[in-house]
Parts: sequence; C-alpha cells; structure tokens
Amino acid sequence: MLSLGSGGGKSAKPSFVSYVTPEEINSEKDTPKEEKHPDLLPGEVVFCSASTVLKLTQDELSQRGTFGTLLCTNFRVSFISDEETGEETAPLFKNKLYGENDIPLSCVDNIYGGYEDKRKLVTGSQVKNKYPSKIIIHCKDLRVFQFALTFCKEEDAKRIFQGIVHHCLEPKSLKNIFAFSFCENTAFPGMLGNVCFTKLVHNMQQRTMMFDSAEDWAQDLKRTKGSCRLVTENANFGLSPNLPQYFIVPESVSEADMTLFQGKGLPIWCWSHHSGCALFKTSNLPLQQEDNVPQSYMEKMLTAVAHNYLYSVKTEDLSDTLPTVQDIQLSYSKFKQFFFIDSTTDFWVSDMKWFSSLDNCGWLDIIRSCLQKAMEVVECLEKENNNVLIMEDGGSDLCCVISSLAQLMLDSYYRTLQGFQSLVQKEWVAGGHNFLDRCNQLHLKDKENVSPVFLLFLECVWQLLQQYGPAFQFSETYLTVLSDSIHVPVFSTFLFNSQHHRASILRADSSHSQRGTLNCPTVWDWSVQFDCKAQQLFINPLYAEKPKLDKSMRRPHRPKHQRQLSLPSATFKTPPKKGFFKDETDSLKKILRVKRISRWMLSPDSPQPSSTSREFYEAWQRKPLDYHGLLLPCLDGPAVRIWMQRYLRWIQEVQIFGGGLVTVLSKVSDLLDEVQELQRQLDRHSSSLTSNHQRPRPRPISAETDSRLSVLLSSSFPFTTLKNNWSYKPAIPTGLLQSLMNSGNLADTEDDDQESLVRA
Repeated sequence: MLSLGSGGGKSAKPSFVSYVTPEEINSEKDTPKEEKHPDLLPGEVVFCSASTVLKLTQDELSQRGTFGTLLCTNFRVSFISDEETGEETAPLFKNKLYGENDIPLSCVDNIYGGYEDKRKLVTGSQVKNKYPSKIIIHCKDLRVFQFALTFCKEEDAKRIFQGIVHHCLEPKSLKNIFAFSFCENTAFPGMLGNVCFTKLVHNMQQRTMMFDSAEDWAQDLKRTKGSCRLVTENANFGLSPNLPQYFIVPESVSEADMTLFQGKGLPIWCWSHHSGCALFKTSNLPLQQEDNVPQSYMEKMLTAVAHNYLYSVKTEDLSDTLPTVQDIQLSYSKFKQFFFIDSTTDFWVSDMKWFSSLDNCGWLDIIRSCLQKAMEVVECLEKENNNVLIMEDGGSDLCCVISSLAQLMLDSYYRTLQGFQSLVQKEWVAGGHNFLDRCNQLHLKDKENVSPVFLLFLECVWQLLQQYGPAFQFSETYLTVLSDSIHVPVFSTFLFNSQHHRASILRADSSHSQRGTLNCPTVWDWSVQFDCKAQQLFINPLYAEKPKLDKSMRRPHRPKHQRQLSLPSATFKTPPKKGFFKDETDSLKKILRVKRISRWMLSPDSPQPSSTSREFYEAWQRKPLDYHGLLLPCLDGPAVRIWMQRYLRWIQEVQIFGGGLVTVLSKVSDLLDEVQELQRQLDRHSSSLTSNHQRPRPRPISAETDSRLSVLLSSSFPFTTLKNNWSYKPAIPTGLLQSLMNSGNLADTEDDDQESLVRA
C-alpha cells in the first residue's frame, strides 16, 4: 500500500533538518495553560476540574456559549470563563461568597444529562462509567446552567461529571458541610449588629435579638407587656432537648409540667396583645384511649392559657385545617418547574398553558390559606381579646408560619428590618424548626421530611409587602436574598434542627478542634455576603417611618376605635375577681369557654372566608390606613400574586428593560438621597444662605450613581443587569411561531388543546 508523499515502493529520505530537540518541541507543545481557579474561600478545596468546557446560552437550541474551566470544590460548582472580564463589567450587586457562574453545592436541585437529543435525570448510581455530552443543572434559586463536555478530554469530562454528581447529590454527614471548614479558618466575632445597617437606618430600634439568652426573652416580654413567666431551667437542656434554652410559659405552669412529656403539649408564649390576651403555640400529644394522662395534661395546659387573660382561650389544630408538609412539598415541586427554562422555546411552550398549570399546582392556594388562617388568629386576639393556642403534630412548622404572620400583621416592630430578623430568630430558630431536614442540606435520599416551609413563610411576607409597601422597612430584594441564603452552606441559621442540635454538634466538634468552640456566622451577618453599597438595596425607600411626637404635643387620651387598637368585642367582658377561679373544682365549667377557631370561622373545605372574618376585614378596611397599626391582606382572586423578582429574574424573555417596580424604587432611592443631601446642606448653611441669598449647589453625582447610570436597569435588577447592550429579538422563536400561524387564531384555541402545538 502506498503511503502519502511516496513515489514508489520505498519511502524517500527525509530532507528536513530540525535544529530544535524533540524535548524542546514536546515542552512547547505540551505546555499546559495556566489552570484557572476562583478566589477560594478560607477552607475551600478544589476536588476536580475540566478545561475547554462550553457554557451554553438559553438562546434557542444553538451551541453558542462561552468556553472556560469547570471546577468542583467542597463549597461550589464554579465556571471560569476564558474571556477576560474587566473591572467595568463587575456587577453592582456582588456576593462575596459566590459569583454569577458559581453554584453552592447545597443549591443544586437536580442534575440532568444530555445524551444526543434526550435529557435524563441523573442519580448517583448512573455515573460509574458513563458521562453525558451535556450537563444541565437546575438550582434551588431557579437558575439553570448548561455545560457542554464535547470539547473536553474524555478523562477530564468523566472526572468532572462524576465529581459534580457525587458532591451535589450523594448523602453526606453534617461535619462535611462547608460551614465547618470555613469557620475553622475564619474568625467571626459574633453577632454584634450590622455596621452598614446602622449607618443606613437612622432610627434603628435595637440590634437583632438572637433569643439565645434570657435577656432577649425578657426584653421581648417587657416590650409587649406580657404577664407570663420566663423559664431559665433549660439553659443546659436539663428539662428537655425538644425545648429552647429559654422560653416563656403561662404563670401557672409548673416545672413538673415541663418535664412530663419532654416538652410536648407545653404552651410556649409567642406574643402578647396590648389588651392582655396572648398567642401561644404547642405540639400535639399522642392521645391514647387507654391512658387518660395526656387528656388531663392538655386540659391543665388549656386552663393555664385561659388564666393568662379573662379565662378565655380558643384553640386551633393546624394539622386539621392546613396542608401537611408533604402537600406543601408536592405543590412547590410542581410550581417551580414552570421557571426552569432550558431554552427560549421551552419558555413559550410553557407560556401557552401558564394559567391552567399554575392553578393545578395549588401553590398560591396554600399561600392564601396560610394568610387566611393568620387573619383568623388576629381576629381572635384583636377583636375578641381571646387567648389563642395553635398546635400541630411537631409544633415547629405551620405553627411557626401562622404565629409569625399574625405578629407581622399586629406588631409594626416586626415590620422593621431588625424586628423581622428577631422574629425569625424567636419563632423559627429558637422555636426549633427543622431547617437541616426541611431544606435537605445533607442530600438525603429519603425526602419525606423535605418541605419548603420557611420559603412558604417568606412568600406570605412578600404578599403583605407588595400590598402595603410603606409599612415595611425592608425591601423585596432583601426577602429574595434571604430565600437564596437558605442554600448557602455557611450560616448556622439554616444548618441545625434545634438549639439542642446546634449546641451538641458544635460542642462535639470543639473537642477535636484546637481553636475551641466554632463560631459560625448567622445569616444576619450580611457583611459576610455583601458590601455596604449592596446592602443599601435591602432598605425600602418608600418606608413610612413612625413619627416621633413631642411629649408636649402628645394627647392625654387616645381614641379607642383606631386600627392600632382593638375593635369592639362582641360581648362585654368584666374582669374576673381576684381568686375567683382559685377554688373552682368543676372541670367542665373550667373548659366551658375553650372553643376551636375553625368551629366559628373558616372550615378547610370552604373556598371563601367566613362571614365573621369578612366582616372583620371590611370593618378594618373602612378605617383610615395606619402603616404602623394592624395590617390585613386582601385575599381576593388576583390580589395573591406571584413573587416575580424571585421566580422570573433569570428569564430574559419576561424582563422589562428600563422598567419594572425595582427600577422605580431605584429612582426614588436616588431622589431621596439627593433630597437628604440638600437638606443637610440647607441645615449647614442656613445662616449664610439667609444673609447672602445664595442657592445651595447640588451635590455632584456619586460614583455609585454614575455606575448605576451606565447600567440599563431591568425589572430583574439588581440580580441581572445589561451594560449598554439591549437585546432585541423575536418574541417567539421562528419555528414555534410558524406552528401557531398554521394552527389559525391562537385566541380561538382552547388552553387544554395546545399539546399538538407542543409536539409540533
């Protein structure tokens, strides 16, 4: 067989003479490129990497994208572009822990493998000897990443795929969470308040109360003028590991009552109304027919709650009237799929069935039912002045949601930034919400305990915020960032199931550490993630601050029928005489006024609020709005909306370039800054201005304002911005548009008959 370049049977002698040795040739040819790494955090270690990875765009089904290096560390999956990025392209809203091309391991929701034209869900058992041509990662913050491995070396592609799947999907122990490695190599002084917020908010009431000390509980009880008892005997969890270190109970509860059922059935104080009644929560006791001890114990606890004020109490078992944690998880799993957009075509296909799909998942209905239940609790406290005891099986899921929402509606302090953070600490962290299990931080295969309960609470808070914006000191951006921070494995706030769990883990870890007990940051240490300029976006520029009245201007008597005061009760209640119930022995008479809320109000099967709740809302609505008083949400039809900033911020097709509510608030914030600066100049030069009749010179545009002007804001600001490159393209992809044109008038096509279009 003839070889190329040969004229006959024999090959010609090579006439080329090389003056470079083979070693030099190989050294130049095989000179590896400088391996790129992100700025590693303290304690962060790179496990595996692959170069020549193509990060694909969501623009149709094209293979356009950016080449770079894909890495997997013990904290994140990171993509580093080969393109040089200058400082002028740095985002205004930059997270110090991870960038826009980084995915914290705990933030990975699902991984799909692209095999030719098919997409398969990846599990840990499928990656032994296979790797796909494309990796698709769905994140819990609803980002979608697509990485093509076709240009990588086979060994690198297999290694990076197996590494990502192993570290993102395989179960791990709590000690392997990145927070422990990070805290061992970083010094945190503790939660001493945020310097940035202290500068931004001039009327800061107090620091964020962590409710890990008796002083914090005593201060909150004093602020609400409650008449209950502070319990400090559980500081070392001697009473029960199920209870917080410190908590508040009705005065008539004894120490023996606290230890009888390991804290179950014990009414824990949440908040006191100015009339004297209070809100309590507890976990259900398993009632056994052959044993009357739990029954008598619950009657004793109800009596203790009733003794708090006017011997009246209403109870509500949330397990009977609200969806279960499994129902919440199932509904949200369906809901979030609408926002995982792999391509532009996927967006428009899902848009055809948007309303029917949204209605079928039931997520907005769950939000509405939680807000409705919180309104019922508020009515009992505000209108009827009854003590309220809410309960559920665990006492740390829906009880946290409803008690927190009721306090937000009733108490304006919790609508401030520091107050809201204190509320989360009291009701959720100290209240024993199972953050570790509910958020599945350990990637356990058994997902029975996984449920976005805390996200459900943030959704309800957003509904209140978008209806009564000036009543809240914090912004929508703050809530969105807080929902993202749940899946950043650095903060102790979301890593444990209870205070006892946290103390036992940190105590055991300190015995093996040379530095003593680890001091992990809380999520409220916002300086760990953002600088002061970024934290300015957490403050609502439209917040109506509570006016401070002069003592001489204060009225000696306040009118009774205002929103911040109680509405008139249905029946007049005379205060009980001292010792009136001391010698009472008839148990039937004792529980005569114990009523269930749902018996008199909304039943779980009723689609509309009960007449009493509706009357309560309409009576409140007829009065002048007080942003520092009682707030009740409107729950009619379209009033309950989708949290657009959180769910639509990564979808380019729905962004409003140069518009949207966020851009309006940004302009208002700039105007407020200018007004405040002018006011300071007027105060400083008032005397000279009066004498010389000069005008104050407007302040020059700051660097922050100048950089913001160079950015074309969109409705997804500050999470996505466009720098001088507006994207104009057909709203609907050409192929899909042709299918719609061939099918006739889209308006005449039923929503349920679009499957043919999808297949087309």
